[in-house]
Amino acid sequence: MNLNALSESDLTLTSTAQTKMGELFQQVDDNIEGVRVFATPGGCSGISFGMTFSDAINENDGILQCDGFKVIVDDGTLQYLRGVEIDFIDQGDGNASFVFNNLQPVGGGCGTCGSSSGGGCG
Repeated sequence: MNLNALSESDLTLTSTAQTKMGELFQQVDDNIEGVRVFATPGGCSGISFGMTFSDAINENDGILQCDGFKVIVDDGTLQYLRGVEIDFIDQGDGNASFVFNNLQPVGGGCGTCGSSSGGGCG
């Protein structure tokens, strides 16, 4: 299998996001290959993004090697994520989440959406 290495021009993680993902990755089974970032239709930008642990790396996946874990992104999702920065925000009131900064809208409008799935709408 030819693994495609992703560069910082493809996708970046803030140091806060890397630290939190590293902590979470230490809590999962040894058969987990990495954190998969995926896209689904919806959200005010036309696409919503999510993350899950993955026990498989496919031949169409790109890999961003971080300290202690891998971020896995398939080709279809990567086209929407190029130049995106993943951050982790903890507002201290139990409201903590990963957010996607620098998302480019792919359809729809942000003017009427009350919240943004994935964290970046404008």
